[in-house]
Parts: sequence; structure tokens; C-alpha cells
Amino acid sequence: MLLSEGQMSDYKGAALMIDALPRAKALLADQGQRHTIENMFGKLKDWRRIHTRYDRCAHTFMSAICIAATVIFWHNQ
Repeated sequence: MLLSEGQMSDYKGAALMIDALPRAKALLADQGQRHTIENMFGKLKDWRRIHTRYDRCAHTFMSAICIAATVIFWHNQ
């Protein structure tokens, strides 16, 4: 996972993460996978602490995101 500044371009974030991916000949993706991810971001923003970014420390903010994602996943089971 990569936590970046709010105004950082997706291209810069992808360039930072590309080396961490395993080597492959092809990458498969579709709009359906993206839709699921966008829905998760929408649900995360329902959490006030994450939406307003109360935590100044990146480590604490990332921890709050992980807790919220776990609760969201658990409730959707």
C-alpha cells in the first residue's frame, strides 16, 4: 500500500508502485474492478475521521483507513 499526498497525480503514484509488482507479460483490468474500488473509496469517506483527515501523522491515518476498511468488509459479508 502507498499513502501519498492528497494532490499527487495517479501517474506519479503508479510509477512509485510499479517496481513492487511481480514481473508479468500482461496486466488485465476492466471497468468492473475499478467500479468496486471507487465504491470502497465512497464508503471510506462516510467515516468522518477519514473524510476530514483529522490525523496529521501518516501512520495514524493509514491505521484508521485499515480499521475502517476492515469494518466495512465485515459488515458487507
